[in-house]
Amino acid sequence: MYEMKFAMQGAQDNGEFFTPPALVKTLVNVIEPDHGIVFDPACGSGGMFVQSSHFIERRGDRAAHKVTFYGHEYKTSNIRLALMNLAVHALEGSIKEANTFYDDPHELFGKCDFVMANPPFNVDKVDAGKIRTDRRLPFGLPGVNKDKQVSNGNYLWISFFWSYLNQTGRAGFVMSSQASSAGHGEAEVRRKLVETGDVDVMISIRSNFFYTRTVPCELWHFDKGKPAARRDQVLMIDARNIYRKVTRKIYDFSPEQQQNLAAIVWLYRGQPDRFVGLVQQYLDRTLAEAAAIAAKIESFRKACAALATAAAPFFKTLPKDSPLRDGIKERDDAAKVCFQGLDDLIARVSKDWKNSCEPNLTAQKKRQASLDELAAACRDLVKDADLVYKLAARVSDAAEKDAGAKEHDDWDGRAIGRLEKELDARRKELVEQLKTAAYFERQAHWLLSRFPDGKLVAVPGLVKLVDRKEIEAADWSLTPGRYVGVAPVEDDEDFDFEQTLRDIHTELADLNKEAAELAATIQKNFEGLGI
Repeated sequence: MYEMKFAMQGAQDNGEFFTPPALVKTLVNVIEPDHGIVFDPACGSGGMFVQSSHFIERRGDRAAHKVTFYGHEYKTSNIRLALMNLAVHALEGSIKEANTFYDDPHELFGKCDFVMANPPFNVDKVDAGKIRTDRRLPFGLPGVNKDKQVSNGNYLWISFFWSYLNQTGRAGFVMSSQASSAGHGEAEVRRKLVETGDVDVMISIRSNFFYTRTVPCELWHFDKGKPAARRDQVLMIDARNIYRKVTRKIYDFSPEQQQNLAAIVWLYRGQPDRFVGLVQQYLDRTLAEAAAIAAKIESFRKACAALATAAAPFFKTLPKDSPLRDGIKERDDAAKVCFQGLDDLIARVSKDWKNSCEPNLTAQKKRQASLDELAAACRDLVKDADLVYKLAARVSDAAEKDAGAKEHDDWDGRAIGRLEKELDARRKELVEQLKTAAYFERQAHWLLSRFPDGKLVAVPGLVKLVDRKEIEAADWSLTPGRYVGVAPVEDDEDFDFEQTLRDIHTELADLNKEAAELAATIQKNFEGLGI
């Protein structure tokens, strides 16, 4: 959470804003900074270093034993933030105050194993005279205006990142979406970059990933150590349709979405074993979450029975022709159907979905097809559990409003209220468990449905491996959307209506909060005016 807090400090002027952890993790997953010199020439609050250390720790090592962190930062306040962030995570690094356009205090030209950055986008007025002979700009300047200034610094940054790498180094950085298809002098620099063979992976990111800006962007990746067979190829991934909504204004990637994008890169790099391993994780997690449903069912069953028992004495006093009796029967029938379905599910979990499959694609595809039934059953049972609670609450409400329960000695309104809340809490736990089991099955399905043979293939709207000739024919564009095409329209069988309502509720809550803050400000201003 620390890196989230640092990132939420906000955007700065001149196109500079802190990098959301989801994007940093995606960069890390692609370049895998696990040794040597890790350098960020625009390090901000140091989030790149923190996520690199997490990556190394997940592999069972300590960052201090594997990498050395170096950084440049232009603003003193950001340097303090970065050093604090490193200290909080027990990391050490050398961060120097510098304007990377003109200064290179660490002198890491050609020495870095990994370069990571989220540089300020679209910076103008860089003095061309001061940098014209800079060895870090081997592809030349991207364009100089009449005032002898570089009008857009994006390709200065891109050239710097490439130049800092050693002969096997990798770079990953965030860049304005304008840069991948920019024309004129920038297109010439881009052509030269592509011709080096070091451009590795391009990932398009939709808008609203940054905390205080709505701009879309792209994640660029270089790899000077690419094998000969891939030197004329670039992996294009359009991830604009992959996201989760955090708030009305902020999106990010879930951990599984990050892993799924990484899995595409693994296939590109000829590492199908890692792909199979991830699928296996999802299948095993599905089984584990499914096994945990049983305990949630019992808690829900007990809560349902407790509420029914507490209300029963009053219901026995109702006249035979009371309309409330129809509601009670509807509630009981719904509960019977729901618990029968839940018990049937657990029986199948114990019998058919108990053991893990062999970690190979043939066995995984067979198991995943079977678990499709589990996921479908879980989604249906979510609706059933919701209906049970809805009808139980409706019966209690009708008893008080229409049948005079509040005045009856056999009705304890406070106890009934507590039991309703308990039932709702147990419902939510059960629903969450059902959804979690279905969710991890969907992740396995996502991977296997797109790459059924564990090999990289073009997936319309998502990914395509392109060669230099294709890029040249597209004016040297590195925008993934120009190559991957558009995904065919499909019916979304997994459309989550309840989640959509929660998203709407989240947006409404945000709007209400903003409205309340605005109203308070207006009131304060009126009071200041004596009105």
